[in-house]
Amino acid sequence: MLFLHILLFLLIFLIISDLCIKNIPKSKLALLPINYKIKKKDGINEITIDFKIINKSKTKETMVTNLNFELDFFKSKGNEYYQNFNYQEDIYLYDKNKEKNLNNYWPTTIIKSNSELFIRVIYKFSNDNFRKKIKYIWLKVYWENYGHFGISKKKDCFLINLDGQKQKPKEVFEIPINNKYNAFAIKTDLLGCFDSPVNTVIEYCKEIAEKNDILTIGETPLAIMQSRYISPQNLEYNFFAKALCYFFHPTSSLATACGMQLLINKIGVTRITVALIVGFLFKLVGIKGIFYRLTGSESSLIDDISGTVTPYDKSIVMGPLNADLFCKEVSKYLNIDVAVVDVNDLGGVKVLASSNKAVNEILKINLISNPAGNGDEKTPIVLIREKSK
Repeated sequence: MLFLHILLFLLIFLIISDLCIKNIPKSKLALLPINYKIKKKDGINEITIDFKIINKSKTKETMVTNLNFELDFFKSKGNEYYQNFNYQEDIYLYDKNKEKNLNNYWPTTIIKSNSELFIRVIYKFSNDNFRKKIKYIWLKVYWENYGHFGISKKKDCFLINLDGQKQKPKEVFEIPINNKYNAFAIKTDLLGCFDSPVNTVIEYCKEIAEKNDILTIGETPLAIMQSRYISPQNLEYNFFAKALCYFFHPTSSLATACGMQLLINKIGVTRITVALIVGFLFKLVGIKGIFYRLTGSESSLIDDISGTVTPYDKSIVMGPLNADLFCKEVSKYLNIDVAVVDVNDLGGVKVLASSNKAVNEILKINLISNPAGNGDEKTPIVLIREKSK
């Protein structure tokens, strides 16, 4: 009886904790990318990037007290880091009727409930070798939210592909799998949130895919194109995150307070704790993996920092959204089967979604060798093709 009372008290405590975590005042501002344009005029390389900040709160207005941009530069080969470029930066607030140059000083700006603020930043580079040396810009946005929740400091990052608007020759690597199937790994640029998932995959595959091919894409690059990554600085981790992360293997993405906090924000402390207890009991009788079954795909698809390629190695990447819809749309255009997969170098293969469930078993057998590689190869798209008889 005492044991049952303790369990009931624990359950009530966890439920109340979840309600407190869910309802604690917090900023509901989100910084979203819109598009970017690149042009060269009179020897000046000009990059224009548009964003918007939306206030999702239905009742509370929130202020942006500060907003600053910082640039990192990367070469194309191996994502090598590059420094020391001089540039001019101009920040504008704009709407349908007017554009205001902020002259490099961000004024405290109020964003009313259910409203949007549009931002444009323009960079001008006079270096003649700029486009020859640099392929990617990693744009970091540091901004402060101020309101009923106090003050919150945020960091958001966006990849700008300077060659993204160019037509490029496609690179395909044929990889023998077994006596029946070959894999064709398609090399892509480093993908980012400015890339439309459906259109990007179609563009890379439309001249390569053949009838009866099975197109696969890794869940991480798809999630990145959907902006499903977050800087750890944006997570306010609590006591539960620090305590629960100790129950996981050091290599797990849930073994850090930030990785665990992300899962807490998604499914709550109660479900995680119950899943841990039940999972432990099943482990005692030799059954593993119960925790991940009880917590769903959110827990197994979180990639903590260092879990993916540069420069996303400083972000936590979540699982993709609407993977089934993505598969159906690409499949309809290319007229082949499409799947979103999670594959690792240890032989683990998970099919998260597919346009045709009949291909799932084929993929589980033929992707064990991980023909897409671990990410550095930049071949996130793989076609599985049956050999000619």
